[in-house]
Amino acid sequence: MTEANLQHREPQKDFLAVKNLKKYYSVRGGVFQRVVAQVQAVDDVSFTIKPGETLGLVGESGCGKTTIGRTILRLTEPTAGSIEFDGAELFKLKGAELKAVRRDMQVIFQDPYASLDPRVSIGESIMEGLGIHNIGDTKERYEITLATLKKVGLEEYHARRYPHEFSGGQRQRIGIARALALRPRFIICDEPVSALDVSIQSQVLNILKDLQAEFGLTYLFIAHNLGVVEHISNRVAVMYLGKMVELTNRDELFRNPLHPYTKALMSAIPIPDPTLKRERIILKGDVPSPINPPKGCRFHPRCPVAIAECNKNEPPFLEINLGHAVACWVAQRLKL
Repeated sequence: MTEANLQHREPQKDFLAVKNLKKYYSVRGGVFQRVVAQVQAVDDVSFTIKPGETLGLVGESGCGKTTIGRTILRLTEPTAGSIEFDGAELFKLKGAELKAVRRDMQVIFQDPYASLDPRVSIGESIMEGLGIHNIGDTKERYEITLATLKKVGLEEYHARRYPHEFSGGQRQRIGIARALALRPRFIICDEPVSALDVSIQSQVLNILKDLQAEFGLTYLFIAHNLGVVEHISNRVAVMYLGKMVELTNRDELFRNPLHPYTKALMSAIPIPDPTLKRERIILKGDVPSPINPPKGCRFHPRCPVAIAECNKNEPPFLEINLGHAVACWVAQRLKL
């Protein structure tokens, strides 16, 4: 491709675009069970994912990561916002249109045992999705199941076995096979390795990367382990208490984190060298309640560098370097 063609090449379109997404859960109380409060699980989150990309979504438990994934899949209905998937507005789809899109969007759950029916063989579990979407006849579905099991490193005879006969790593491979069988284009990986031993984690991550290269998959990879996210992600988004606080490419985030919360997370990553020591940033206090989040920046009660502005006004989520956005008054003022 010539230099002139490179200069005039159109930018890659967004495969998934989440815009101003909100998900609140009502808290009811009293004799008449009226709504007395709202749990702000996800509050005004926006991001995009390009085709073939892996976006890592990280943050501590309860920050809203899984809620975002479930809302994208329409397993949970949103309070506000919009999501476009390959040009289609997901929240406007119904019936057959929604079912067709769901074939292209699959999920790998965190707990590989709880997500499998213990009374059904592995082969039947994988074939179930093929039947729902009317893919092939019974023989063809079984052939697809066997071929998919081999893609994730399992053998054909495993199709006749039941979930309790497998190890945790094998069950997670089965979860990957079940998502892959429909040949989707987009997979949400909801902490798929957090319940596995470290040695097994690397095997599962390598399977996911190999499958992405072979089938052109796009991933939203939800995790709380930044070391895992660094291994698999192209870009990383950091969440805190329902808000997105930082978003940039993987190398930039690990080289130059801007938000104090991201820096604290980074300081907890172990260094595989006993001669080196990383200075830990210990956050004080507990995570505030999502029912009554702090005024201003939600992180300011625990932030070691908070200023007066942080207590009063919520910081906007701004791109202050090319491709590097952050919601922090201190970081934004330093860059001005």
